[in-house]
Amino acid sequence: MKKAILLIILLINSLNIFSQKDTKTLVTINGEATSVADFKRVYEKNLNAIDNEESKNVKNNLDLFINFKLKVAEAYQIRLDTLSSYKREIETYKSQLIAPYLQDKNYLNLLIKEAYDRTKTEIRASHILVRLPQNYSFNDTLKSYTKIINARNRVLAGESFTKVAKEMSEDPSAKENGGDLGYFSAFKMLYDFEDAAYKTKLGEVSQPFKTRYGYHFLQNTGSRTSLGERQVAHILINDTTTNGKIKIDEVYSKLKSGIDFKELAKEYSNDRNSKNKGGVLAKFGSGRMVKSKSFEDATFSLETIDEYSTPFKTKYGWHIVKLLKKYPIVSFDEMKKEISDRVRKTGRAKLSDNAVLNRLKSEYSIEVNQSVKKSAEKKNIKNIDKDSLKNILLTINQKKITLNVFMSYVLTKQNLPTDVLFNSFVDAQILTYFKENLVNTNLDFADTLAEYEDGLLLFELMQQKIWNKSMDTIALKNYFESHKNNYEVKELESIKGKVMNDYQISLDEKWINSLRSNNTIKIDKRVLKSLIKYYKK
Repeated sequence: MKKAILLIILLINSLNIFSQKDTKTLVTINGEATSVADFKRVYEKNLNAIDNEESKNVKNNLDLFINFKLKVAEAYQIRLDTLSSYKREIETYKSQLIAPYLQDKNYLNLLIKEAYDRTKTEIRASHILVRLPQNYSFNDTLKSYTKIINARNRVLAGESFTKVAKEMSEDPSAKENGGDLGYFSAFKMLYDFEDAAYKTKLGEVSQPFKTRYGYHFLQNTGSRTSLGERQVAHILINDTTTNGKIKIDEVYSKLKSGIDFKELAKEYSNDRNSKNKGGVLAKFGSGRMVKSKSFEDATFSLETIDEYSTPFKTKYGWHIVKLLKKYPIVSFDEMKKEISDRVRKTGRAKLSDNAVLNRLKSEYSIEVNQSVKKSAEKKNIKNIDKDSLKNILLTINQKKITLNVFMSYVLTKQNLPTDVLFNSFVDAQILTYFKENLVNTNLDFADTLAEYEDGLLLFELMQQKIWNKSMDTIALKNYFESHKNNYEVKELESIKGKVMNDYQISLDEKWINSLRSNNTIKIDKRVLKSLIKYYKK
């Protein structure tokens, strides 16, 4: 045991000693030094994919590393990095690579867990909405906010929520439902609305809050354990008159006599989207049928698979519903991927983006030139003096942003007030600055991007140097004729694939020999020896 502990201590010490040497130069190509750390990063990344000891050989891998460096250097020499196709590909990849850095992972995980917890409990709420006009001004905001406060005060004073909703709510459905939205859980409403509903205690009235539709307040009127989702089939007679009732009763009688539901749906249902499928609908949960609450109530009242409802009426007509399958809420581990995907695709992910934005605002030095900003707040921004467009409007650390940049931004988003636009412009510029500088502030990002850039350049160069040449019919035939003795079969067409592969290897070997003879390569043998010992340990 003592010997084992001493061995571990010696090993750790040897690793620590070598880590201090990572900055040492391992190889120099044409005067450009490559450190031990640069080689180790590439070598260790590929170790798990290597399944034999010969391929793990450090010296062999260093040779491959040098060949790669020489090829990429040639790609830059012949300016393949200036190709428009290359630039487009890099920008696309860069955007994909940056995306995770624009989200706060810890905050995102909290949102995922929150969403799951909310799927387990359904909330019932009633709401009142006061809309904002599309091109709203400060006065519009004040007017709408005053109206929502007045409506809320009436409810707090004891008036019926239903009565106030029917009189004051600008949600068209309020005239019928008095603001009652029924039961819902996570993802059924806008996140701001959902959040207010879950954070308001049963029976209480929320503070006013804003969504993209305008100002709301709500009352939490119920809470229950989630019923999960249901899949049903239905028969629809789209006649709301007495004739429609007679027709649905006729269908119901046939159903009770034992005629198959599917066949009746195909024969009688007026729902063109589902009738040929026997009336089968996609699964849904509470809150998905807000416009047809009685349909949802009928569905969730069914307990037994294959049980069907009595005829009921909605604004679409008369229905009979049959329960096909229940989908209860499963464990977090089982739902985590689905919940994560939905969080990222909905407005929730924006909250994670905002967490990153707020962090950047606290880290960066941000200065707004108030006098220049004031000139941008004129009602007719097109009349701003052209010379003033060069004035500095915003400074983020050392980056200067002119009024002209803001004007270009405004012209693409003219449906919003200038003050709102300015705030969104500042946020956009902060994120742009972050993305532009990420390559200088995050080593992992810089390394990954550089690897992709080099890999893409090498692909372009290999296309020119190897793959296109090996497709040349005459060149391939000449290679085969001069190496015919290496093959048992003497007809090119029957072994064309193998010959093409051998020709590509031959072209690559000649290319590498040429590169090595025309470039100066110096390997520090002492550093290489230490590196080999390090990996043996």
